[in-house]
Amino acid sequence: MANLFHYPLCPRSRFIRALMSEYGFEPELIEEKPYERRRDFLIANPSGDLPVLVEQNDFIVPGANVIAEYLDETRGLALGEHRLLPESPAQRVEVRRLTEWFNVKFYEEVSGPLVTEKIHKRFMPAELGGGGPPDMAVVRAARANVRYHMRYIGYLASKRKWLAGDKLSHADLAAAAHISCVDFLGDAPWSEDEAAKDWYTRMKSRPS
Repeated sequence: MANLFHYPLCPRSRFIRALMSEYGFEPELIEEKPYERRRDFLIANPSGDLPVLVEQNDFIVPGANVIAEYLDETRGLALGEHRLLPESPAQRVEVRRLTEWFNVKFYEEVSGPLVTEKIHKRFMPAELGGGGPPDMAVVRAARANVRYHMRYIGYLASKRKWLAGDKLSHADLAAAAHISCVDFLGDAPWSEDEAAKDWYTRMKSRPS
């Protein structure tokens, strides 16, 4: 059986777990605490980033965006018209652009700092910056940044059926995964944009 190394409150891990559910792919989930920087995990993925997929033949697929592309290449055709990465090159560019927006920009500006300060810091060793209370300057910056991102999501959702176009795609699942972590921590400003709130309500209704 394939294994997915993940962390429950890692937004990129949440993206891949939702994506795998959409594909009907159910690997064994192995929780990996990113703040521990476990030696065997770093050997498998020297960057230390989650998630990491290990296929049955021990083939390692590291990182959320790489795993998403791999899943499309190996399982995308089976979804037919519901494929999560479109056929058109131009549409694929837009899906990839937005998937990267959330897995990189949103992560660096919002979800990553909030999860680190509010969750990881409790368990991190002191030499890595753990052990103390959240840095409220970092938290305030993330809370300010999320408002801008919510307005952008609202703009996209008001112009299109889904964030990247007419069909559900990797972009929607990536965005929802990051926002779900922010929402869990109580920092999602739902009053900021009604279109963003409506889009997220549709996403939450999906079984994945």
